[in-house]
Amino acid sequence: MSRLVQFKEEHELLRESFRKWLEKEVVPYHDQWEKDGIVPRRIWNSAGSQGFLCPFLPEEYGGVGADFLYSVVMVEESARQRVTGLSLSLHNDIVAPYLAIFGSPEQKKKYLPGCASGDVVLAVAMTEPNTGSDLAAIRTTAVKDGDHYIINGQKTFISSGQHCDLIVVACKTNTKANPPHAGVSLILVDANTPGFKRGRNLDKVGLHAQDTSEMSFEDCRVPVSNLLGTEGGGFYILMKELQQERLICAVGAQAGCEAALSEALKYTQERQVFGKPLSKFQNTQFKLAEMATKVEIGRTFVDKLIVDHMAGKNIVKEVSMAKMWVTDTLCQIVDDAVQMHGGYGYMLEYPIAKMYQDSRVQRIFAGSNEIMKVIIAKQMGL
Repeated sequence: MSRLVQFKEEHELLRESFRKWLEKEVVPYHDQWEKDGIVPRRIWNSAGSQGFLCPFLPEEYGGVGADFLYSVVMVEESARQRVTGLSLSLHNDIVAPYLAIFGSPEQKKKYLPGCASGDVVLAVAMTEPNTGSDLAAIRTTAVKDGDHYIINGQKTFISSGQHCDLIVVACKTNTKANPPHAGVSLILVDANTPGFKRGRNLDKVGLHAQDTSEMSFEDCRVPVSNLLGTEGGGFYILMKELQQERLICAVGAQAGCEAALSEALKYTQERQVFGKPLSKFQNTQFKLAEMATKVEIGRTFVDKLIVDHMAGKNIVKEVSMAKMWVTDTLCQIVDDAVQMHGGYGYMLEYPIAKMYQDSRVQRIFAGSNEIMKVIIAKQMGL
């Protein structure tokens, strides 16, 4: 299909090289990584050596000053090849920008080169066992003690939780702040810091190769210089960067819709039922037509938002709409594709079954789709 996004030669060269790297270094081993519940640590360094980590960074920090379309290309190719274990987009497009935009010169110099090489894997610790999407209600505290913060609390659902070397931790530095979100700060915690403990690698419905973990902080002392941005400014930082996070989610979900449609088309054209291909039955054709229409609508909407985001426009409402609608659509299309496969659609040896497992969480992470509706309503003045 035609695209509103104008990819240049450099983007297509990246697409080709990244696809080949996935086909050689990732895809052949992904099934085993799913059984292991984690990808090998060496893959991060391999990605860094190929220039696939934080390419947006300036050259002084190991990047190439790339534009947002580099991220779009890698997210799309990962989704199309069903690579769900390697959290490159979390590292590249969600956590690293916090540090690159709001970090001090000293913090950038210390950490960003490692982020680009793969020596420093990033994670962000926001969610807690009893808070979910309500960031203002977090209970993890950071109490100032001289030139250190003492952090205590628990976090859960942390992607890259087993591999991460540096964690951006959302803490309450002022438990009496009014409004409550004004007391939230972000603090950089090195994984080697005493008092930091990795919890279990969580057993999930899907995304089995992704190390999603629990974390705990018990009298974890970190220097005051590890504060990211300003004290009490953590909520602002997180909200400012959520537009890109949710757009990245929509980009991946859209590519997933296209991949699911492709699997459905391939299977129904090959599968013989009552002496003819399944695709020749009117019910199948109607379903495929509906799926293809949703894919076209989603592609047009997401591409427009990519262009607007790169132009620096405030599209919080529209991105929230896209995150909600495209992830809902992904689950619908994947479910329809599973139905077309019949019993084979429930067999994990078929790609569509794995897509069924992995797609459901996209309606939850990066802010649940119910939260997206709240944001949209507020943006409408309701």
